[in-house]
Amino acid sequence: MTDTQDEAFASLTEKIARERGFGCASYKEKCLRRRIAVRMRAKGVHTYGDYARVLDTDQQEYDRLLDALTINVTKLFRNWETYAVIAEKVVPALWARSGPIDVWSAGCSSGEEPYSLGALFHRHAESLGQLADLAKRVRILGSDIDTRCLAAAEHGTFEEGDFVDTPAELRRRYFDSTAPFTIIPDVRRLVRFERRDLLAEPAPPGTFHLICCRNVLIYFDRETQERLFAKFRGALAPDGFLVLGKVETLLGSARTRFAPVDGRERVYRPL
Repeated sequence: MTDTQDEAFASLTEKIARERGFGCASYKEKCLRRRIAVRMRAKGVHTYGDYARVLDTDQQEYDRLLDALTINVTKLFRNWETYAVIAEKVVPALWARSGPIDVWSAGCSSGEEPYSLGALFHRHAESLGQLADLAKRVRILGSDIDTRCLAAAEHGTFEEGDFVDTPAELRRRYFDSTAPFTIIPDVRRLVRFERRDLLAEPAPPGTFHLICCRNVLIYFDRETQERLFAKFRGALAPDGFLVLGKVETLLGSARTRFAPVDGRERVYRPL
């Protein structure tokens, strides 16, 4: 990579950050280059400068680029083994406490994760004959930087491919049996969505009992990851839980601020 190309790449990422508020500087450069290159090929341009000029005249391409950069790849109950641990060790522990249970799905994309968590809480409450308490106790926030994904999440409808990791009994219980496959109202009512920049904004007000941020941190550089771990630690209740993605690990001081509940499935409690 020549100095001229490096300068053009830096100019492009500064433009994206300035015009769309997307904090490119906190993302791993290799990942950014790869995803920008995909969009450049799609538009038939070969230099960063030419692509910057495309963005000046094609707002739809700006939206497609941000979709590519925000890594909106997810499924309902993705990596079921992790959800099984949440169902066995996290949900019962939180339900047993008194008072409301606040959950934050950080980087929720189109809503698969917060709805999956809502279904687990519903199933647990139903097993105890305590469904009447569910809506009064469980409050799930799904946040993401991508407003188009959040708009889709509000509908709570999914495609056949979104269910590849979903156990059959959960699919039958919590979604319509014919397309569009819509989450049942009792779970939909537990979840609210809002746009939130995970990097630039403070944690949402309140103390959370469960924070899930899965397969998001791996795209950030180490300094940003450590900053986010500190943010999550500050936002967690003392008896709360943090769940990360399967290939994500605690870094730096976070190793002394969290203890594993299930190290394999990346489930932790604050110290």
